[in-house]
Amino acid sequence: MQQLNSLEKRAAVALALVFSSRMLGLFMLLPVFALYGSELAGFSPLWIGLAIGAYGLTQAILQIPLGWLSDRIGRHKVMLGGLMLFAAGSVVAALADSVYMVTFGRVLQGGGAIAGAVLALAADLTREEQRPKVMAIIGVSIGLSFAVAMIIGPLVARMAGLSGVFWFTAILALVAMALVWFVVPVSVQKAPMAETLALPQSLKAMLKHRQLVQLDIGVMLLHLMLTAIFVALPQLLTNTGLDSIKHWQFYLPILAGSFVLMVPMLIVAMRKSQEKGFFLFAIGLLVSAMLTVLLLANFVGLIIGMLLFFIGFNFLEASLPALVSRIAPAGQRGSAMGIYSSGQFFGAFLGGVIGGAVVQQFGNQALFMVLAVIGLLWLLVASTLIIPERAQRLSLAVAVETELAAQQLAAQLSALTGVQEVTLLLAEQRCYLKVSSAQFDTAQAEAIIAAAEA
Repeated sequence: MQQLNSLEKRAAVALALVFSSRMLGLFMLLPVFALYGSELAGFSPLWIGLAIGAYGLTQAILQIPLGWLSDRIGRHKVMLGGLMLFAAGSVVAALADSVYMVTFGRVLQGGGAIAGAVLALAADLTREEQRPKVMAIIGVSIGLSFAVAMIIGPLVARMAGLSGVFWFTAILALVAMALVWFVVPVSVQKAPMAETLALPQSLKAMLKHRQLVQLDIGVMLLHLMLTAIFVALPQLLTNTGLDSIKHWQFYLPILAGSFVLMVPMLIVAMRKSQEKGFFLFAIGLLVSAMLTVLLLANFVGLIIGMLLFFIGFNFLEASLPALVSRIAPAGQRGSAMGIYSSGQFFGAFLGGVIGGAVVQQFGNQALFMVLAVIGLLWLLVASTLIIPERAQRLSLAVAVETELAAQQLAAQLSALTGVQEVTLLLAEQRCYLKVSSAQFDTAQAEAIIAAAEA
């Protein structure tokens, strides 16, 4: 929080609370639905997976459109509307007496796809040099909400049943709405749009960018594996004799231990410039986790396997968005992150469907074999990933009137020492640069822009 001003601190804390309260309600379902959903009409492993993953489908579809809408009608309106829809879906699921209505409620919950609006507002309210800190605070809050959900989800379900989990989720949505209404600052200016939101004209280019597509596929597979695991894991824990209310005793040390072991990996990868090696190692941990659960087939196997899985998962969850941000062309980070987020949620949907179908047809153990194969395929694809050197991103206001003038200015800026990429958008009257911070002189760029505007 050092060097953040009072507005940035308020924005970071408030938006992190909004994000985490919403995600807490979602994550709470993972450790309990496979156990407590058996009381619902139409219950089956396939419908467990569909209900868990349905949220991800509507999230994947609506992330980018609602991000665009927030730029048209305002971030707060989109956030409040999304949270209202999320609360409505929670109420539908809480009142449901069949797995089909629960799934419908989950679809409604997913319609509140406000991640793009939240992150765009965070960008609006922060200075460019402080923006990564605020984004990191929001990211950490999501990880903490996952850990807390693994603990309180089973406790709430034991006391109030599955409907109690959804009522708790609805209450959290209302709390988040109150935060947006009373605490979250109102944006008085907008951050450069192309760096924070997906632009229609950029999406096609992003889908053709080989390195970005590899990362989009990666996050899709990562969340596919996470969601699929929770179709089977709660029942496997119960089969070992661990009562459902004590499942937190399994999740808490696993998550805490994985975080402690993951942090040194991140530090060494960054300081030693060994990101790719650790990236591949983390995927290998996912594969090893699946094989451990499959081969040992006992409680010890679950402990070792899930510890390995969450070490790899936490490392990749932190590394993937950072790599997307680094690889994305100048001025197109918003589009790159929009597609990345959609891939993330679509993976959650696929994980629920595939997990449910495999468990229903072939049993729990077969699921871990399928996930091991998926992990191996991802490892093969990721082995060709090229990670570029670190670069600083800058956005500078310009005043050019014609396409020719824009091209000439871009060419002059490209010739400067340390400039890796230049993107100049006439519609925004803004120039986006990717530069080597050690070699680039901002004053030279500003002088060239001033001369062009004279």
